[in-house]
Amino acid sequence: MLAYQGNAGRWFDPLRQMRLMQQDMNRLMDSLRAPALPEFPLINIWTGPDGAVITAEIPGVSPDDLEITVHQNTVTLRGQRMAEPVGEGDILHRRERVAGAFARSLVLPFRVDGDKAAAMFRNGLLRLDLPRPEADRPRKITVSRS
Repeated sequence: MLAYQGNAGRWFDPLRQMRLMQQDMNRLMDSLRAPALPEFPLINIWTGPDGAVITAEIPGVSPDDLEITVHQNTVTLRGQRMAEPVGEGDILHRRERVAGAFARSLVLPFRVDGDKAAAMFRNGLLRLDLPRPEADRPRKITVSRS
């Protein structure tokens, strides 16, 4: 659907112009959208043949306020981070740090031996060492010559 426009000899495509306007509006609306908050706590996970290691950034949380559970291949971190108190008469200008209860469950690609799992907390960083059960660890089979 093309329409001739004026004496300049150019063709006007109203559908193309509408698509261009829609793209401009999408770019404008995307720039107005607030960024999504990441999940809390932020974590790293790596695995090896003997198990997994999880590290989590949990600043402002006491180790006594953490609950860590392991069930088969799922690890759950629960806790609470308290908000800093604001004095009477003080004006809060910005609050970006999330406060309150949190829970995060992580599914690993193998079962975890919960009896041998260990947790260390230092300077706001939690480290979980999660070994595989001995029976679930990969075994190397040597091939013999007949």
